[in-house]
Amino acid sequence: MDQSVAIQETLADGQTCLIRVSWPARRVWRAGFWASCGSMESMRRLFLYTHRRMAITAEDVCLERVVPITEGFAAEEVTPDSDLHIIGSDVTVQISSADAQLVVRLPFGSHTRTFLQEISKCRPGVIGSEDIKQNEKDLVVNHSWSRNSDDKATPRQSKSKMDITSEMVRSSSTMVSDKACLLSEQKFGLRDTIVKSQLVQKEDSYTNLQNFRFFIGTYNVNGQSPKESLQPWLSQDVEPPDVYCVGFQELDLSKEAFFFNDTPKEEEWFKAVTDSLHPDAKYAKVKLVRLVGMLLLLYVKADHALNISEVEAETVGTGIMGRMGNKGGVAIRFKFHNTSVCIVNSHLAAHIEDYERRNQDFKDICSRMQFCQSDPNLPPLTISKHDVILWLGDLNYRIEQLEVETVKMHIEKEKFQALYQYDQVQTCLPRGQLKKQMDEKAVFDGFTEGEITFQPTYKYNTGCDDWDTSEKCRTPAWCDRILWKGKNISQLSYRSHMALKSSDHKPVSSMFDIGVKVVNEELYRKAFEEIVRSLDKMENASIPSVILSQREFFFKDVKYMQLQVETFTIRNEQMPCQFEFINKLDEDTYCKEWLIANPSKGFLLPDSEMTIELELFVNKSTATRLNSGEEKLEDILILHLDRGKDYFLSVIGNYLPSCFGSPIQTLCYMREPIRDMSSESIRELTLLPLQMSDDIFRDEKPLDIPKELWMMVDHLYRNASQQEDLFQQPGLRSEFEQIRDCLDTAMLDTLLGSNHSVAEALLLFLESLPEPVICYSLYNNCLHCANNYTSSSQVVSMLPICHKNVFNYLMAFLRELLKNSEKNHLDVNILASIFGGLLLRPPPQHANPDVTEKRKAQQFIQQFLLREGNSP
Repeated sequence: MDQSVAIQETLADGQTCLIRVSWPARRVWRAGFWASCGSMESMRRLFLYTHRRMAITAEDVCLERVVPITEGFAAEEVTPDSDLHIIGSDVTVQISSADAQLVVRLPFGSHTRTFLQEISKCRPGVIGSEDIKQNEKDLVVNHSWSRNSDDKATPRQSKSKMDITSEMVRSSSTMVSDKACLLSEQKFGLRDTIVKSQLVQKEDSYTNLQNFRFFIGTYNVNGQSPKESLQPWLSQDVEPPDVYCVGFQELDLSKEAFFFNDTPKEEEWFKAVTDSLHPDAKYAKVKLVRLVGMLLLLYVKADHALNISEVEAETVGTGIMGRMGNKGGVAIRFKFHNTSVCIVNSHLAAHIEDYERRNQDFKDICSRMQFCQSDPNLPPLTISKHDVILWLGDLNYRIEQLEVETVKMHIEKEKFQALYQYDQVQTCLPRGQLKKQMDEKAVFDGFTEGEITFQPTYKYNTGCDDWDTSEKCRTPAWCDRILWKGKNISQLSYRSHMALKSSDHKPVSSMFDIGVKVVNEELYRKAFEEIVRSLDKMENASIPSVILSQREFFFKDVKYMQLQVETFTIRNEQMPCQFEFINKLDEDTYCKEWLIANPSKGFLLPDSEMTIELELFVNKSTATRLNSGEEKLEDILILHLDRGKDYFLSVIGNYLPSCFGSPIQTLCYMREPIRDMSSESIRELTLLPLQMSDDIFRDEKPLDIPKELWMMVDHLYRNASQQEDLFQQPGLRSEFEQIRDCLDTAMLDTLLGSNHSVAEALLLFLESLPEPVICYSLYNNCLHCANNYTSSSQVVSMLPICHKNVFNYLMAFLRELLKNSEKNHLDVNILASIFGGLLLRPPPQHANPDVTEKRKAQQFIQQFLLREGNSP
């Protein structure tokens, strides 16, 4: 989400937010850099804002200070006296003007780099591009910052270009081509890309392996605050590690954290970890990333921080509707010397029988986790595009088919491998779920897990080492795991830590020796110069050309939210070339909204080839026009070669219409399944006006509610009224596809799939409605009367009859669920939050709802859930 929108809303007419950057502290600040352009002059200023949670609208931010960027303005990277002069993380910047003296900490990464570069353009002499190279970033050990000048921050001693080249050239360069720029002042353009690619190919000739010790830890803290020192977990070894990667799950189980991603426990656990790092070394925090209850921290020894670069962090939620962050993953990627490393902390779906959902969570994290590169011309990096991948977390895989007491008996006898391996000694013991899924290559294909020699880490009574004695009496399981993928990785230890007792899980750790590619500067320079000399001999007049394996593509029977992929290869001939899919005339993007090419741009060396995937995916934003036939699956892609010709690719397909993405009123007039109707009939019904007079379709009375909605709600009413975690736990994608097909074809009288899959299908159905249950035109009315039931009822009475029926039907159903709250653990707040955002959505041109609007939508729905009504 682009939070510059919130900044822009605070500005006057004619003022534009060019770029913003945010950073965490005890008071969270956001800096918005903007320009005000008049007919006579152009003035640029720096705005400083505070906010307490994600900034969505102007109401979420508070303007604290405006600093004009005029004569006397200066911004310098500094090293406070209390900090180490090391490289790779938060950047300390001292901002000075005629009436202001500020010291701020900006997060390490490409966006901060761009922000500082934008400031440097304001006037000559202010943080020139040479002064803000990534190679000179400071990684800071002290995590707090001050607005006062009392920090005694002093400007760093400037280094000559030669000093940077010889001492720090590999420290934080964004790519090997940046190294080339430091070694030579020439700018290569296309040749820069060629240099980069050939340097990668020759990497073995100028690097050598050096082992560094990585500590990897994972701990599901069950919503608890830290009550004990973490040193028995984090500092058990005599030798301090070079790198710490520490992950938590279930940091906060409150509804506030679930719905608004806001928790004070982040600071509590961050401090607890920082205070418990190995006492024999000094560490610097490189990055912190959190999504709801998943937190990942990366620290590095101060001595090595100079060699950390390209730090980026991302999150992926895989909870209900594929977005909620109660399940999913957080990740940090970085380069250590010349080795790329990706750390993933995940919390996968719970419950012993839901291993398929866990597999799906893993695949979703892998496919959706993408890291921006510092070069905007390069495609994002996925998890798999790293030399070393370390995966930790509460993976939730269990031990199957054994009674609780049998499992405990094997644990008492320390027969851990008998529980873990399948039929290793010709017993009847099943293999653990994770081992089984890995063997079948369903998840973690290519990953390795060390031998487990410790007892299961779940589930214990809080405060002691006794197994779960609650009513559910969970079977012990190794839920908390650490796996790795890559070369030159040696696991030194893999263990649990029974001394920590504040959670129902035990923390797990693993120590690794990892071979990192360290650059020999002299050999690097030699390789670089050889590449440059060879490029000088190339004939620049040659025109690049490629051979495409296919130019026409047909996607057959495309369905709602079901990905289809077609591939082709680009084969390069004699000349290095860059390719890119470019926009057609008068169009803003290179393809239609339902299509994407992956990668959409790239580089090919001579006699090489690359596979391109064309991904077609129809979602809520494109389904309605495809259902009605107003748009068809047809597009032309233009593949452009730099200094070469264009190639045209034809993409067509046929879309199977679905109730998902169809208007409520349209579905009420469809007595037949949508797949059985002609395209003309679907188009005619889809284009019906929202408010219709009684003389339209006199011979055919519409259904009170869509039959598809009735099927889903009726199924849940009959089968899931007491289902635990209903509307909070996601279903399976394969089951959603079965449910969708059943609704669209009516081939079966009952819906297939679990209760959770049907519940998620219901939510996706409501989300896909082009006009929400409460029409866009009444959105503001609902917010204004969110605390007045009489006025709210009057607003509902103004809805079109089909919409009003659906609203009343859903409210009656949800009230029935609340009658079984002791079993299903639902409450008014949970249901009002989930359905408030689906039934009451802002109009398309409206800004994204802020926290205040979300709460009002929740309150509006809550009023109807607290009133008695009829059952569905």
